[in-house]
Amino acid sequence: MQFTNMKLTGLCAATLLALTSFGAYAVEESHMAEALKHAEAAVTAVDGKSIAEHAEAANVHAKTAVEHLNAGITSLNAAIDHGKLKHDDLAKKSAEEAVTHLKAAQ
Repeated sequence: MQFTNMKLTGLCAATLLALTSFGAYAVEESHMAEALKHAEAAVTAVDGKSIAEHAEAANVHAKTAVEHLNAGITSLNAAIDHGKLKHDDLAKKSAEEAVTHLKAAQ
């Protein structure tokens, strides 16, 4: 009986972890959307404290998006350089990294 409870507890914990990880990944993929959402909330907020809180959250997401955009540009430049040198595998890897960063910046 106790072994079954342990298995059930482990299964529940694994499921919760998977859902939490997916949620964190989903947030990571939409920094610009989150920045815009918080900026819009700052516009509609009625008091200075709420405006500041939403503006701070928007700022964090916008800065993270810029970091990903810059990393994407760096990866694209590497893909160009490697491609011109006919380093096919490295060019492809750099292009894949660029896609990952550009998607995260959205």
